[in-house]
Amino acid sequence: MAGNIYGYIRVSTKEQNEVRQKIALLAFPVPEKNIYMDKLSGKDFNRPQYRKLIRKLRSGDILVIKSIDRLGRNYEEILNQWRIITKEKSADIIVLDMPLLNTHQTGNDLTGTFVADLVLQILSYVAQTERENIRQRQMEGIAAARLRGVHFGRPRKQIPDMFPQIKQEWEYHKISSREAARLLDVSQDTFLRWVHGR
Repeated sequence: MAGNIYGYIRVSTKEQNEVRQKIALLAFPVPEKNIYMDKLSGKDFNRPQYRKLIRKLRSGDILVIKSIDRLGRNYEEILNQWRIITKEKSADIIVLDMPLLNTHQTGNDLTGTFVADLVLQILSYVAQTERENIRQRQMEGIAAARLRGVHFGRPRKQIPDMFPQIKQEWEYHKISSREAARLLDVSQDTFLRWVHGR
């Protein structure tokens, strides 16, 4: 007996593209009542509808998504969700934007699942390598900028003209370092750093 067909849509409040995803799922066709949608904001990745859908999935069911990144924020998460759906739940996944990521085959042919798993592993490797390359380029860029004398972080405060006089007051124990810092309108740490020439 054929399983149910479900669809999943995930959008952030920034990218209002649920209509595009919904049209693609309905055209598959996924019954409208079987489409689950989560709308997330910012860093919130609490997906109540997705969790509800995963609980509902049974062996032989099909999950249709528009693109692979709907399953997670990064490839580690995507691979984990892929494993849960295809291995633990024994359901199939169809990714509309990437026909190679289609584990649904007629009969008992494992080729589709094998190819899809392989493609996903390759995509994961490429994404991870790209992340590492970006990080390496950033580190090299920062190192090169430092060699050119570029300073990162907030610019250092200029030492005010009245600093020598206040420093002297502090050295003669007439005022505390906290009072000296207050008079100069800086933090106590900054005052002490100036005192020690750092």
